[in-house]
Amino acid sequence: MRSMWIFGLLFISLMGANGLNYFPKNFVVAKRNDDAFVTLPCGATSKGNEVQWTFRGEEMEYEDNVLKHGPNLRVNEVDGPVLGNYTCWSGGESASIYLLLMVEDDKELDSFLTCRANSYHCMFSCTWNDTTYEAVRLGLGPDCRKGGKSCPWVSSNEQDGRLQFELNHSLSPYAEESTMLTLTAEAIEGHSVLRKTKIFYLRDIIEPDSPQIVKCQEYEQHLSLTVHPPSSWSTPDSFFALEHEVEYMDSDEKIGRVSPSHIPKNIHKLKVRSRDPVVQSKWSQWTNWTNVQGGKRKLLKPQKGVIYCNPKMHSRNVDLCK
Repeated sequence: MRSMWIFGLLFISLMGANGLNYFPKNFVVAKRNDDAFVTLPCGATSKGNEVQWTFRGEEMEYEDNVLKHGPNLRVNEVDGPVLGNYTCWSGGESASIYLLLMVEDDKELDSFLTCRANSYHCMFSCTWNDTTYEAVRLGLGPDCRKGGKSCPWVSSNEQDGRLQFELNHSLSPYAEESTMLTLTAEAIEGHSVLRKTKIFYLRDIIEPDSPQIVKCQEYEQHLSLTVHPPSSWSTPDSFFALEHEVEYMDSDEKIGRVSPSHIPKNIHKLKVRSRDPVVQSKWSQWTNWTNVQGGKRKLLKPQKGVIYCNPKMHSRNVDLCK
């Protein structure tokens, strides 16, 4: 038993001396130099046994701002020297809890996080843009605003050196949107925690994926382009109609933008983007440039009215194109 006690003290000392790069199971967040006491509860209390506390693996020295209150600790005037890992011991059992400092930052959550929904389905994605923090998590719902275990926290996946998140919501895509989403982010650096909350409508972050060019028809005075929504967009298309915009380059390399139904003739190449016109969403990313009159990815062949089928087209549109 004594060897286990010593090993536990050494392990906790090593973990507590360094800053965190993960979210510990138990932690309390306090404001800097706040006169109000915060309580660190002991999770290892055994009936009739005395409770002992250690801080960073060493026996506690109680002071005016760190007091034992029953089995728990009470701390105020929180600053660097009292931050870190506290452990209570009782009857051979132990439980750890971290005291962390709340970061005071006037920046809005948008300064750290970018969110996007490519449809009105039940999921949207977010990207964390700040590299200062070692660990980040997101929570959706009012229970997350104050942190804590009741929040359904979502961890990140790292892609291209950035933290990516996928979050699920329960909003109906067919009902008029009246409920706002409450998104909270927590980030850890050292022994400090940043907590920011943003409230928004799903429609505020709608940005469709790039659309699909199906065919280009040549008429006497103009060209007409058939464009379909991306496969990720909400259905039916008649209910979730998209607005499309074409950007073209002529033989003199002049750029113009028009609707897909009235494209000037004798242009060299074009690309397309889309948005939801009802909510005036963000435009999608442009498709790749596609040659109209010549080249491997041409839309028109010399014979008038011949249709070109894009090999990267989604399967649901191949038959329509053919």
